Amino acid sequence: MKRTTPTEPRPSEITPRGRYVNRREIVAGLLGAGLVTLPAAGSAAAPLKHTKNARLSLKEPANSFEDITTYNNFYEFGTDKGDPARLGGKFRPKPWSVTIAGEAEVKGTFALEDMLKPHPLEERIYRLRCVEAWSMVIPWVGLPLGDLLKRFRPTSRAKYVAFKTVQRPSEMPGQRFPVLDWPYVEGLRMDEAMHPLTILAVGLYGEALPNQNGAPLRLVVPWKYGFKSIKSIVEIRFTEQQPPTSWNLSAPQEYGFYANVNPEVDHPRWSQAKERRIGAGVFAPRVSTLPFNGYAEQVAGLYRGMDLRKNF
Repeated sequence: MKRTTPTEPRPSEITPRGRYVNRREIVAGLLGAGLVTLPAAGSAAAPLKHTKNARLSLKEPANSFEDITTYNNFYEFGTDKGDPARLGGKFRPKPWSVTIAGEAEVKGTFALEDMLKPHPLEERIYRLRCVEAWSMVIPWVGLPLGDLLKRFRPTSRAKYVAFKTVQRPSEMPGQRFPVLDWPYVEGLRMDEAMHPLTILAVGLYGEALPNQNGAPLRLVVPWKYGFKSIKSIVEIRFTEQQPPTSWNLSAPQEYGFYANVNPEVDHPRWSQAKERRIGAGVFAPRVSTLPFNGYAEQVAGLYRGMDLRKNF
Protein backbone atom coordinates (compact mmCIF):
# COMPACT_ATOMS: atom_id res chain seq x y z
CA MET A 1 0.00 0.00 0.00
CA LYS A 2 1.33 3.42 -0.90
CA ARG A 3 2.52 5.47 2.12
CA THR A 4 2.20 9.20 1.92
CA THR A 5 2.34 12.08 4.36
CA PRO A 6 -0.92 12.35 6.36
CA THR A 7 -3.30 15.19 5.57
CA GLU A 8 -1.83 18.32 7.07
CA PRO A 9 -3.45 21.12 9.11
CA ARG A 10 -3.13 24.69 7.87
CA PRO A 11 -0.17 26.59 9.38
CA SER A 12 -2.56 29.15 10.88
CA GLU A 13 -4.19 26.40 12.94
CA ILE A 14 -1.04 25.29 14.75
CA THR A 15 0.72 27.10 17.58
CA PRO A 16 4.40 27.82 16.80
CA ARG A 17 7.03 26.17 18.94
CA GLY A 18 7.59 29.61 20.44
CA ARG A 19 8.41 29.47 24.10
CA TYR A 20 8.96 25.75 24.50
CA VAL A 21 12.64 26.42 25.18
CA ASN A 22 11.57 27.69 28.61
CA ARG A 23 9.77 24.47 29.39
CA ARG A 24 11.72 23.53 32.53
CA GLU A 25 10.08 26.45 34.32
CA ILE A 26 6.51 25.60 33.34
CA VAL A 27 5.27 23.10 35.93
CA ALA A 28 6.51 20.95 38.77
CA GLY A 29 5.14 17.94 36.90
CA LEU A 30 8.23 17.90 34.69
CA LEU A 31 10.12 16.10 37.47
CA GLY A 32 11.48 12.72 36.49
CA ALA A 33 11.93 11.10 33.13
CA GLY A 34 12.58 7.39 33.17
CA LEU A 35 15.32 6.21 30.79
CA VAL A 36 18.65 4.83 31.97
CA THR A 37 20.58 7.47 30.04
CA LEU A 38 18.78 10.35 31.72
CA PRO A 39 19.61 12.17 34.94
CA ALA A 40 17.76 11.43 38.16
CA ALA A 41 14.21 12.70 38.60
CA GLY A 42 14.06 16.37 39.37
CA SER A 43 17.16 17.42 37.45
CA ALA A 44 17.26 18.95 33.98
CA ALA A 45 16.30 16.50 31.27
CA ALA A 46 18.91 15.25 28.82
CA PRO A 47 18.12 14.99 25.12
CA LEU A 48 17.16 11.61 23.70
CA LYS A 49 19.31 10.30 20.88
CA HIS A 50 16.98 9.95 17.91
CA THR A 51 16.50 10.49 14.20
CA LYS A 52 13.60 12.28 12.51
CA ASN A 53 11.12 10.32 10.44
CA ALA A 54 9.98 12.92 7.92
CA ARG A 55 8.10 10.39 5.79
CA LEU A 56 5.56 9.60 8.50
CA SER A 57 5.42 13.08 10.04
CA LEU A 58 3.16 16.05 9.45
CA LYS A 59 4.95 18.82 7.58
CA GLU A 60 3.85 21.47 10.07
CA PRO A 61 5.27 22.79 13.33
CA ALA A 62 3.99 21.16 16.47
CA ASN A 63 2.08 22.78 19.28
CA SER A 64 4.27 24.44 21.87
CA PHE A 65 5.79 22.37 24.65
CA GLU A 66 3.66 24.37 27.06
CA ASP A 67 0.43 23.43 25.23
CA ILE A 68 1.39 19.77 25.17
CA THR A 69 2.42 19.51 28.81
CA THR A 70 -0.23 21.60 30.54
CA TYR A 71 -3.45 20.48 28.81
CA ASN A 72 -3.80 16.74 29.30
CA ASN A 73 -6.20 13.89 29.93
CA PHE A 74 -4.57 11.60 32.48
CA TYR A 75 -7.27 10.68 34.97
CA GLU A 76 -4.78 8.89 37.21
CA PHE A 77 -3.79 12.40 38.33
CA GLY A 78 -7.23 14.02 38.15
CA THR A 79 -10.09 14.82 35.81
CA ASP A 80 -9.25 18.48 35.13
CA LYS A 81 -6.99 19.16 32.15
CA GLY A 82 -4.51 20.95 34.41
CA ASP A 83 -4.38 18.24 37.09
CA PRO A 84 -1.70 16.03 35.48
CA ALA A 85 0.80 18.90 35.29
CA ARG A 86 -0.16 20.20 38.73
CA LEU A 87 -0.22 16.85 40.55
CA GLY A 88 2.25 14.71 38.58
CA GLY A 89 5.43 15.80 40.35
CA LYS A 90 5.37 13.01 42.95
CA PHE A 91 5.20 10.26 40.35
CA ARG A 92 8.46 8.32 39.99
CA PRO A 93 8.96 6.71 36.57
CA LYS A 94 12.41 5.38 37.37
CA PRO A 95 13.30 2.55 37.72
CA TRP A 96 10.68 1.00 35.44
CA SER A 97 9.91 -2.48 34.18
CA VAL A 98 7.34 -3.97 31.82
CA THR A 99 5.82 -7.45 32.04
CA ILE A 100 5.28 -9.39 28.81
CA ALA A 101 2.62 -12.10 29.15
CA GLY A 102 0.09 -14.24 27.32
CA GLU A 103 0.35 -15.86 23.90
CA ALA A 104 4.06 -15.37 23.25
CA GLU A 105 7.16 -17.53 23.32
CA VAL A 106 9.24 -14.97 25.20
CA LYS A 107 7.67 -13.78 28.46
CA GLY A 108 8.81 -12.21 31.68
CA THR A 109 9.45 -8.86 33.33
CA PHE A 110 12.04 -6.65 31.67
CA ALA A 111 13.72 -3.42 32.73
CA LEU A 112 12.64 -0.66 30.38
CA GLU A 113 16.19 0.25 29.42
CA ASP A 114 16.88 -3.36 28.45
CA MET A 115 13.73 -3.50 26.32
CA LEU A 116 14.65 -0.32 24.46
CA LYS A 117 18.40 -0.82 23.96
CA PRO A 118 18.26 -2.57 20.56
CA HIS A 119 15.74 -0.13 19.13
CA PRO A 120 16.74 3.21 17.59
CA LEU A 121 14.41 6.04 18.54
CA GLU A 122 12.89 8.44 16.04
CA GLU A 123 10.77 11.56 16.11
CA ARG A 124 7.37 11.51 14.44
CA ILE A 125 5.09 14.53 14.38
CA TYR A 126 1.55 13.22 14.78
CA ARG A 127 -1.84 14.80 15.24
CA LEU A 128 -3.60 13.89 18.51
CA ARG A 129 -7.41 14.01 18.41
CA CYS A 130 -9.28 13.73 21.70
CA VAL A 131 -12.82 12.38 21.99
CA GLU A 132 -13.88 15.70 23.59
CA ALA A 133 -13.33 17.29 20.16
CA TRP A 134 -10.00 19.03 20.69
CA SER A 135 -6.71 18.33 18.98
CA MET A 136 -3.04 19.26 18.87
CA VAL A 137 0.12 18.27 16.99
CA ILE A 138 2.91 16.57 18.97
CA PRO A 139 6.52 15.65 18.10
CA TRP A 140 6.73 12.23 19.76
CA VAL A 141 10.02 10.36 20.19
CA GLY A 142 9.62 6.60 20.21
CA LEU A 143 9.86 3.33 18.33
CA PRO A 144 7.46 1.27 16.21
CA LEU A 145 5.42 -0.94 18.51
CA GLY A 146 5.54 -3.77 16.00
CA ASP A 147 9.34 -3.88 16.07
CA LEU A 148 9.27 -4.41 19.83
CA LEU A 149 6.45 -6.96 19.80
CA LYS A 150 8.27 -9.17 17.29
CA ARG A 151 11.05 -9.71 19.82
CA PHE A 152 8.64 -11.62 22.07
CA ARG A 153 7.54 -13.95 19.27
CA PRO A 154 3.74 -13.88 19.61
CA THR A 155 2.13 -17.21 18.77
CA SER A 156 -0.53 -17.86 16.14
CA ARG A 157 -3.14 -17.57 18.91
CA ALA A 158 -2.24 -13.94 19.56
CA LYS A 159 -5.03 -11.92 17.93
CA TYR A 160 -4.91 -8.88 20.21
CA VAL A 161 -2.45 -6.94 22.36
CA ALA A 162 -3.61 -5.74 25.79
CA PHE A 163 -1.93 -3.00 27.84
CA LYS A 164 -2.08 -2.03 31.51
CA THR A 165 -1.15 1.21 33.29
CA VAL A 166 0.71 1.26 36.61
CA GLN A 167 -1.44 1.57 39.75
CA ARG A 168 0.15 3.77 42.44
CA PRO A 169 -2.51 5.79 44.25
CA SER A 170 0.11 7.22 46.62
CA GLU A 171 1.73 8.93 43.62
CA MET A 172 -1.29 9.19 41.32
CA PRO A 173 -4.03 10.87 43.37
CA GLY A 174 -6.74 10.37 40.76
CA GLN A 175 -6.59 6.63 41.42
CA ARG A 176 -7.92 7.24 44.92
CA PHE A 177 -11.33 7.93 43.41
CA PRO A 178 -13.58 5.48 41.50
CA VAL A 179 -13.69 7.52 38.30
CA LEU A 180 -12.69 4.33 36.46
CA ASP A 181 -12.02 0.76 37.52
CA TRP A 182 -8.26 1.01 38.08
CA PRO A 183 -5.78 0.12 36.73
CA TYR A 184 -6.41 1.58 33.30
CA VAL A 185 -6.43 -1.04 30.54
CA GLU A 186 -6.48 -0.79 26.75
CA GLY A 187 -6.06 -3.01 23.73
CA LEU A 188 -5.47 -3.22 20.00
CA ARG A 189 -6.12 -5.81 17.35
CA MET A 190 -2.83 -7.42 16.33
CA ASP A 191 -2.75 -5.82 12.88
CA GLU A 192 -3.35 -2.40 14.45
CA ALA A 193 -0.53 -2.96 16.91
CA MET A 194 1.84 -4.04 14.14
CA HIS A 195 0.97 -1.15 11.81
CA PRO A 196 3.97 1.11 11.04
CA LEU A 197 2.17 4.20 12.38
CA THR A 198 1.68 2.71 15.86
CA ILE A 199 4.49 3.65 18.21
CA LEU A 200 5.57 3.38 21.80
CA ALA A 201 6.62 6.88 22.83
CA VAL A 202 9.32 7.58 25.41
CA GLY A 203 9.69 11.30 24.75
CA LEU A 204 8.49 14.47 23.09
CA TYR A 205 10.34 17.48 21.75
CA GLY A 206 13.51 15.43 21.89
CA GLU A 207 13.43 14.84 25.66
CA ALA A 208 11.98 12.14 27.90
CA LEU A 209 8.23 12.14 28.48
CA PRO A 210 7.10 14.38 31.33
CA ASN A 211 5.01 12.61 33.96
CA GLN A 212 1.79 14.24 32.79
CA ASN A 213 2.28 12.92 29.27
CA GLY A 214 2.64 9.26 30.26
CA ALA A 215 6.20 8.79 31.49
CA PRO A 216 8.13 6.73 30.91
CA LEU A 217 6.33 4.70 28.21
CA ARG A 218 3.04 5.27 26.41
CA LEU A 219 1.21 4.06 23.36
CA VAL A 220 0.50 6.42 20.43
CA VAL A 221 -2.04 5.35 17.80
CA PRO A 222 -2.58 8.50 15.73
CA TRP A 223 -5.73 7.48 13.85
CA LYS A 224 -7.66 6.72 17.04
CA TYR A 225 -9.07 8.96 19.75
CA GLY A 226 -6.56 9.84 22.43
CA PHE A 227 -7.96 7.59 25.15
CA LYS A 228 -6.67 4.56 23.22
CA SER A 229 -3.08 5.76 23.70
CA ILE A 230 -2.57 4.31 27.17
CA LYS A 231 0.10 5.88 29.40
CA SER A 232 2.70 4.66 31.93
CA ILE A 233 2.54 1.07 30.65
CA VAL A 234 3.61 -1.77 32.97
CA GLU A 235 2.16 -4.79 31.16
CA ILE A 236 1.81 -5.93 27.56
CA ARG A 237 -0.20 -9.14 27.10
CA PHE A 238 -0.89 -11.09 23.91
CA THR A 239 -4.44 -12.48 23.91
CA GLU A 240 -6.65 -14.64 21.73
CA GLN A 241 -9.84 -12.81 22.75
CA GLN A 242 -10.61 -9.11 22.51
CA PRO A 243 -9.37 -7.61 25.79
CA PRO A 244 -11.45 -5.32 28.02
CA THR A 245 -10.72 -1.59 27.83
CA SER A 246 -11.34 0.93 30.59
CA TRP A 247 -13.64 3.44 28.91
CA ASN A 248 -15.61 0.75 27.10
CA LEU A 249 -16.18 -0.97 30.45
CA SER A 250 -17.20 2.31 32.06
CA ALA A 251 -19.56 3.56 29.33
CA PRO A 252 -19.95 1.10 26.43
CA GLN A 253 -22.63 3.22 24.76
CA GLU A 254 -20.11 6.09 24.47
CA TYR A 255 -16.71 4.45 23.99
CA GLY A 256 -16.14 1.53 21.64
CA PHE A 257 -13.19 -0.81 21.44
CA TYR A 258 -11.93 0.55 18.13
CA ALA A 259 -12.29 4.30 18.79
CA ASN A 260 -11.23 5.27 15.27
CA VAL A 261 -11.63 8.98 14.63
CA ASN A 262 -14.85 9.25 12.64
CA PRO A 263 -16.57 12.60 12.03
CA GLU A 264 -19.76 10.76 11.03
CA VAL A 265 -20.20 8.99 14.38
CA ASP A 266 -20.99 11.44 17.16
CA HIS A 267 -20.37 10.91 20.82
CA PRO A 268 -23.82 10.71 22.50
CA ARG A 269 -23.16 14.07 24.20
CA TRP A 270 -21.40 16.06 21.46
CA SER A 271 -20.61 16.13 17.77
CA GLN A 272 -17.37 14.74 16.34
CA ALA A 273 -17.71 16.59 13.03
CA LYS A 274 -15.61 19.58 14.19
CA GLU A 275 -12.66 20.02 16.51
CA ARG A 276 -10.93 22.79 18.43
CA ARG A 277 -7.20 23.17 17.91
CA ILE A 278 -5.45 23.78 21.22
CA GLY A 279 -3.25 26.86 21.01
CA ALA A 280 -5.05 28.36 18.02
CA GLY A 281 -6.63 31.11 20.10
CA VAL A 282 -9.96 31.65 21.83
CA PHE A 283 -11.67 32.98 18.72
CA ALA A 284 -10.21 30.54 16.22
CA PRO A 285 -12.92 28.72 14.27
CA ARG A 286 -13.39 25.01 14.77
CA VAL A 287 -12.10 22.90 11.90
CA SER A 288 -13.51 19.81 10.25
CA THR A 289 -12.51 16.48 11.76
CA LEU A 290 -10.74 14.22 9.26
CA PRO A 291 -11.64 10.53 8.92
CA PHE A 292 -9.10 8.43 10.78
CA ASN A 293 -7.66 11.75 12.01
CA GLY A 294 -6.13 12.37 8.58
CA TYR A 295 -4.46 8.96 8.31
CA ALA A 296 -7.16 7.27 6.21
CA GLU A 297 -4.88 6.49 3.27
CA GLN A 298 -2.56 4.53 5.55
CA VAL A 299 -5.06 2.68 7.76
CA ALA A 300 -8.53 2.50 6.18
CA GLY A 301 -7.65 -0.87 4.67
CA LEU A 302 -7.45 -2.38 8.15
CA TYR A 303 -11.22 -1.99 8.45
CA ARG A 304 -12.35 -2.89 4.95
CA GLY A 305 -15.79 -4.48 5.13
CA MET A 306 -16.43 -3.44 8.74
CA ASP A 307 -19.42 -1.38 9.83
CA LEU A 308 -17.61 1.57 11.42
CA ARG A 309 -20.80 2.83 13.04
CA LYS A 310 -21.38 -0.44 14.84
CA ASN A 311 -17.67 -0.93 15.52
CA PHE A 312 -17.08 2.56 16.82
